Amino acid sequence: MTRPLISYYGDDFTGSTDVMEALSSNGIETVLFLKIPDKALWSRFSGAGAFGLAGTSRSETPEWMNVHLREAFEWLKTLDAELCHYKVCSTFDSAPHVGSIGRAIEIGRSVFGAGTVPLIVGAPQIRRYTAFGELFAAYQGVNYRIDRHPVMSRHPVTPMDEADLLQHLSRQTKLSTTLVDVVSLLAQPVPGKADILLLDVIDQATQAAAGSLLWNELRRENRFVCGSSGVEYALIPTWRGEGTIGAASVYPAAGPVDRIAVVSGSVSPTTERQIRHALGNGFEGIALDPLALSGEIDGQGISVAVETALSVLKDGRSVILYTALGPAADRGGELDLSSGARHRLGRALGRIQAALVSGAGLKRAVVAGGDTSSHALGEMGISALTLKMPLPQTPGSPLCMAHGGPTDGLEIALKGGQVGSDDYFSMIRAGSL
Repeated sequence: MTRPLISYYGDDFTGSTDVMEALSSNGIETVLFLKIPDKALWSRFSGAGAFGLAGTSRSETPEWMNVHLREAFEWLKTLDAELCHYKVCSTFDSAPHVGSIGRAIEIGRSVFGAGTVPLIVGAPQIRRYTAFGELFAAYQGVNYRIDRHPVMSRHPVTPMDEADLLQHLSRQTKLSTTLVDVVSLLAQPVPGKADILLLDVIDQATQAAAGSLLWNELRRENRFVCGSSGVEYALIPTWRGEGTIGAASVYPAAGPVDRIAVVSGSVSPTTERQIRHALGNGFEGIALDPLALSGEIDGQGISVAVETALSVLKDGRSVILYTALGPAADRGGELDLSSGARHRLGRALGRIQAALVSGAGLKRAVVAGGDTSSHALGEMGISALTLKMPLPQTPGSPLCMAHGGPTDGLEIALKGGQVGSDDYFSMIRAGSL
C-alpha cells in the first residue's frame, strides 16, 4: 500500500467531517471510519490517500482516553501515514476533567514517539486565528478573543476562560511548551525545543509558512501533530507547491430532495437561528425533553417522537426535532446531575434518526451538535463516511455519504454547534453549493 499522506483521529464526529472536507475538496481521497474497520470494510477503501477515525474524546475523561484513545492511536500508527493528526475543535474548548487535549497529546507522544508535537489551531478558512499564542474566533461577523467569545466563553461543558492556548494547556499537562509567533514564523524560524510547539496562524501567509515548517522540518522528528483542521489547511499549499497533490476536486451540487429529517442536541445560538430559519421555511418543529430522553429505560419517549415525526414526513414535509432552542433553553445543569446523561441523550437522538430514515425512506438527514453527532451515529449503523458535497461558503459541516449497515447510501450532514449560515438546514435540503 502507498503510504497515506495523513491519518487522523477526530475528537468528535463533526470535527472529523471538517477534516475530510478539507482534504477531499483538495484532491486527496479521504475516508472517515466511525470505528476501527474490519478487513471487509478496509478493503473497500484501502486505496484512499487519507484516513480518519471519528471519535468521542472531546466529551470523555482522561481515564477513558487512557484506554480508548491509546487503542485508536495504535491502530492509526499501523497505517504508517506521513503524519498522524489528533484533531481538536478549532475553539480549543477542553478541560482537565473532560476532553483534555493535554492528556491526548501525552498519549500520542507515548505511541508515536517522544519528540516535539506541533500544534496548529488557527484556520482563517473557518474564521479562527492565533496571534502571539492567543486564540480568536468569529461570531456573527465579529472576531472575538476566545475568552470573550459570546458562545465559547459560556460553553455548557468546557467554557473557554483563557485565550492563551499554552496557558490553557498548562492546566491539562506538565509537558513543556513553546511558541513560534506570528512575527517569527515568517522569518525562517529555528523553533525552540519543547514537548509542544504552537505555531501561530492569522492569514494565508502565516498558514503556508506553518505548513511548510511542519512538513519539511518538524515531521523529521515526530509524525504526530495536534490541532484543528488548520493542520490540513496549512499543509495543502505545501503539498500542492511541491507537486504532492494535484488540482482541487470539483464536486457537483447534490441537488434537492423533497424532505429531510434533522435531529439536534445543540444549545448554540447559531443552531437556534438555524432552527428558527428552518421553521419559517417549510420545516415542522418538534420539541423534545432532553431529561426524559436521557433517563428512559423503555424508550416510550423515543417511540412518541418517531411516530410524530413520521406523520410529518409522510405528509411530504421536512421535520426538525430539537432538545433546546438556544442557550436560554439549555438544561445541561440538570443533565449533569446524572452520570452519562449527555451520552445517553445523543444515543437517543441517533435511535430517533435511524427510525425516521428507515420508516420514511429518507435519502438525506442531518444531526446537529458536535457531542450529539458523536454518540448519535453509533446508533445508526454507519461504518464509514466519504464526502458527497462540500460547502465552501460555510466550511466545516459538509454533506457526506454513509457506508455500511441499513443506512448505506444515506446522505448525511453532521453540523457543529457554531458552524453554518442561518439557512443551513434549508441549504442541505436543497443540496446547493
